[in-house]
Amino acid sequence: MIEAATVGEALAEARRRLDGAGIASARIDARVLLAHALDAEPASVPGRGRHPLPAAARRRFAGLVSRRLGREPIAHITGHREFWSLSFEVTADTLVPRPDSETVVEAALAWSAGHGVPASVLDLGTGSGCLLLALLSELAAARGTGVDVSPPALAVAGRNAARLGLAGRARFVRDDWGSSLAGPFEMIVANPPYIAADGLPSPKRSLGFAQAGAHDGAVAVDPEVAGFEPKVALYGGADGLDCHRSLAPQAARLLAPEGALFLEIGYGQAAEVTALLSKSALEVIEIKKDYSGIPRCVVARRRGR
Repeated sequence: MIEAATVGEALAEARRRLDGAGIASARIDARVLLAHALDAEPASVPGRGRHPLPAAARRRFAGLVSRRLGREPIAHITGHREFWSLSFEVTADTLVPRPDSETVVEAALAWSAGHGVPASVLDLGTGSGCLLLALLSELAAARGTGVDVSPPALAVAGRNAARLGLAGRARFVRDDWGSSLAGPFEMIVANPPYIAADGLPSPKRSLGFAQAGAHDGAVAVDPEVAGFEPKVALYGGADGLDCHRSLAPQAARLLAPEGALFLEIGYGQAAEVTALLSKSALEVIEIKKDYSGIPRCVVARRRGR
């Protein structure tokens, strides 16, 4: 229970508790959770330091802090996450959008600038719809399709499209990597699961999913990820690439002759993904790095186009 009487005291108390639990983002998390309890913007919280904290807000804040101490992700607690400067609804049925994935959006937009705005965009494994909707928000003439095997995830994506005013240009279909679709699509994007089944990277993975530890320079999956995010959106088989193998032939079939595929990968997977795409008559033309300098997005096209 939070005992503090003022906003500032409550903020300090929560930060101490979160920090004591080993949560690296304790300061930011405490501010975001208190703002959520007060139905306010996080930036406004420090300026309310001497304001009394209403009893109802204090009880709500205590509950939110308790959930965070249990390592529930902030996005699940607040119900939303910012991606590409857009606010997306997030639930336990969807992967939490990460800054690393904005590399896919950047790569796709850079390609469109040199090849013309695509008329059709396909998002394989759409989840919250963040990749597709971020692209449609920038490409006013484009229409898009998002596919996912999870009906609850598709429902979240549909609500996000409606909230962002993009429902008229986006449709969402239950499907396994586009196997029931007919193309062509001029732009295909995907962020498939790429964590190895044992929860460790092969050989190691982006810090977007993990923290330092484990063995041999590898990283272990954060408890926020392992305990709360949907496993179907995280784990890609023994080497983390089963889903890439499944989607590659579908992407090759659905991709327009002059189109391009933008595929997110994990740390150290570029060579393997390049090889498996080649087996589906796709050639890699570029590999984009994320904000940490890690190869993150493979750009490919149909071979011999």
